Amino acid sequence: MSISDITDPRSIAPLLEGVDVVFHNASLVQTARAGAERVWAVNLGGTQTMLEAARKAGVKRFVYVSSASVVYQGRDIENGDEDLPYAASSQAPYADSKIAAEKEVLGANGRGGLLTTSLRPHVIFGPGDNRFLPAILSRADKGQLKVGVGRQPRLSDFTYVDNLVDALLLADVGLSRDPSIGGRAYFITNGEPIPFWDFVDRVLVARGDPKIRYRIPYPVAYGAAALVEWSRAIRGQASHPEDGFTRFAVRYMCTHHYFSIERAKKDLGYVPKVSIDEGIRRTITASAR
Repeated sequence: MSISDITDPRSIAPLLEGVDVVFHNASLVQTARAGAERVWAVNLGGTQTMLEAARKAGVKRFVYVSSASVVYQGRDIENGDEDLPYAASSQAPYADSKIAAEKEVLGANGRGGLLTTSLRPHVIFGPGDNRFLPAILSRADKGQLKVGVGRQPRLSDFTYVDNLVDALLLADVGLSRDPSIGGRAYFITNGEPIPFWDFVDRVLVARGDPKIRYRIPYPVAYGAAALVEWSRAIRGQASHPEDGFTRFAVRYMCTHHYFSIERAKKDLGYVPKVSIDEGIRRTITASAR
């Protein structure tokens, strides 16, 4: 398997020779505001490079993995659909750069014979995850996962990785059969909204660990996250892998954000096959190997 830099056209061009479809999933996740230049270079610049290389290579279909965060504005979203506008205010480098990249992808539909679509998963988890669940499990192993954020339950969507892969393949087939779906975005989730900390509790129980015992109020957590971000920026640690404790993450955990998958069901035939509980079981089993 070759490793290439998606920000370098010379590195990408050879990979697309004779290719009919590109599934573009590469991105950097960063919610802290300091040190965001690399995030933009990869998430937006890399997407622009991939689109241009795809057009030059005569690729027919381009399926982009975006994020549900492109419509998140720090307020509750309950059963949100694709008619929601992009966030008008900046939330985080990751969300901001994904908005810009998705606009590029959807705007490229039909240019040079390239059909494009964008999928918007929310909180992807499953075997092979190197960010979300590993952070949870690492804290549990250290005995540090005893306190949650926010005392009022807020519903969140989650997306098991196999369901996302199914959606990617369905999007490719959909573009082949019906070019009119090109230029559209689709929310892709498990369709099982639950409170964020309930999800964490299910992970802990599946491992045989105790559930979260305490919850701290949102204002306290938000202020602490701001101090942590400031401290990391001062020490030059802003671009390091995040541990999930940023202002954006705290806001996210303390608001409703779940989405309708009806458009994906109708246009793509998408049906999530793996439930949250089964996905957690598979993930925990894989992590124990």
